[in-house]
Amino acid sequence: MVDYTKFKLKRKEELAPFLEDKDNLFVVACNKCFKEFEIGDEPECSHFEEIASEQGKTLVGRAKIDFLCNTTTTSKMLQSLLPAEAKDVFVISCGLGIQTVADLMDNPVYAASDSIAYRGHHGMALTTTRCDACGQCYLNLTGGICPIIDCSKSLVNGQCGGAKNGKCEVDKDMDCGWQQIYQRMEKQGRIENLLDLSMQIRDYSKVNFKFINEYVKSVREERFDGYYGGIHPSEHKEFSEHLSLVHFPDPLTVVISLSQHAGAPADPIVEVGQQVKVGQKIGEAKGFISSPIHASISGTVVAVEPRLHPVSGTDVLSIVIQSDGKNTVHESVQPAGDLESLTPEEIIDIVREKGIVGMGGAGFPTSVKLKAPKPIETILLNGCECEPLLTADHRVMVEYADDVIFGLKALLKASGAEKGIIAIEDNKPDAIELLQSKTSDLANIDVVVAKTKYPQGAEKMLIRRVLGREVPRGGLPLDVGAVVSNISTVKAVSDAIKTGMPLIERVVTITGERMNKPGNYIVKIGTPVKEIIDYCGGVSGDDVTIKMGGPMMGFELGNLYVPVIKGTNGIIAVETIETEPASCIKCGRCTDVCPMELQPLYYPKYAEAEDWEGMKVKNIMDCMECRCCVSICSSKIPIIDYIKVGKKAIREGK
Repeated sequence: MVDYTKFKLKRKEELAPFLEDKDNLFVVACNKCFKEFEIGDEPECSHFEEIASEQGKTLVGRAKIDFLCNTTTTSKMLQSLLPAEAKDVFVISCGLGIQTVADLMDNPVYAASDSIAYRGHHGMALTTTRCDACGQCYLNLTGGICPIIDCSKSLVNGQCGGAKNGKCEVDKDMDCGWQQIYQRMEKQGRIENLLDLSMQIRDYSKVNFKFINEYVKSVREERFDGYYGGIHPSEHKEFSEHLSLVHFPDPLTVVISLSQHAGAPADPIVEVGQQVKVGQKIGEAKGFISSPIHASISGTVVAVEPRLHPVSGTDVLSIVIQSDGKNTVHESVQPAGDLESLTPEEIIDIVREKGIVGMGGAGFPTSVKLKAPKPIETILLNGCECEPLLTADHRVMVEYADDVIFGLKALLKASGAEKGIIAIEDNKPDAIELLQSKTSDLANIDVVVAKTKYPQGAEKMLIRRVLGREVPRGGLPLDVGAVVSNISTVKAVSDAIKTGMPLIERVVTITGERMNKPGNYIVKIGTPVKEIIDYCGGVSGDDVTIKMGGPMMGFELGNLYVPVIKGTNGIIAVETIETEPASCIKCGRCTDVCPMELQPLYYPKYAEAEDWEGMKVKNIMDCMECRCCVSICSSKIPIIDYIKVGKKAIREGK
């Protein structure tokens, strides 16, 4: 494999005299990118330290950073690692990394390495022009501003005298690079260093760096919109976003899992042969973080036994009910009364007893969120539905807008929160217009339009985008005074209060390029997936993958005789794509798109080495498995598979 190394340490003969008048050194070294990835650090840092030690210099600290040109991560690391006594900063990287550090620091920054000329990209800026790889780096003499790139004439001996109002005479849209160099050197008290430059004039018929830099900057700004990272996958929502909700025919038999929520599975409270009715409780919550389970049809309990779970892929205790075709509603299903007359405690009790959990996929019991140990300031409704293909929440907002608002009002009262916000991505203009019109006279409820980006619907991303707050590492939304709830969840809260009906059905999007008849259906919990797909005309082609959920975070179904559960927002049929993974080339794209600001490229390497401690150090438990890294990986490495292995090992204490 070609090693696209982009820099080499300057020769000892060059560094030794340069170090003579400097001390209290801080060394920043970049682990090279665009090369075959190895876990170990690059050797240049230790070589530099040996040279400095021979000169009797004091090393006050070091930072070894992957993708030094990634301004966000580099800035955070330098803030935490740079000691107060550090005076002179030496950077070992390509020119792009040196300039990045120089832009971030007030200390004098020097280039300890030279960029090597080669054909390829320099760093994660994805442009070949920020560093010309000239093989003789001047950044240690010019304060980290490159005279080759930032001067349109590439002068290395000072200003030409042709600048006017700070602009270049050759390119009037370009700032004079040498004026910037003088200003920075003067600020650092190093203006006399410019006398060391020798006369040399380079070719100035170069690509307009300012134009390219502005383009790269605009791309970066788009990438950082709302929160760091994220991607823009093809949405393909046109398959079903225009299709109104339809009640799916009641199944003859339902398999109702007792584990449809975060926390402990429910305990069965019915027996084989017992008659049950719609809305009747058949599973009792087991513990504080658990949720009751209710019958979605009326009929006879024909089995209480382990059945295959669609998400875990294991057998879990389930209740199988055979329909009597009557759909008789249980006596306990009664309206709770006016919202104004209900106390917060009564609303929380209703939410708990009616089995309402997060319906975006996580399944966390909603009553637990509302009974928070910390004050709640904001209820944030997630109407983003950022996964491609899925349109279930979109249709709920359009067709049940009043119920969504009612459910939000109920959560506001139950939690004591002063503000309710409905966040909707801008690819749903009809839902935005409708909910804005219906909330225009409500002082405590706002509709916020968010620019479409995946995974914006994730709690931490949405909070950062809408509230401008950052949930601390390992923390919860409650730590910043927020509760995030799914659109379908508040619709279920509305049903529970208005009609008394527990969570026994939900909207499911049936879609995908291989699904013959896409649609949005109101489906009874426990309905077999196979029955739904057959009703929708089956799938086309043999190379088809069926997933429960969206294409990014959904679960592949090897067996279609599994039931719909409370968190099933979609069943999709997509083309099977098989790829052969290659070795990591350390391109940094996974780091660039990770919304949790992690470094996913390390996880496969650490997993293969069974270095679970290394995974913990790299904060693997913060990964929310959004698959942005997998979708962008140049080498098609199944990074999430390695992440799951690592998390499992850490949880098991290995």
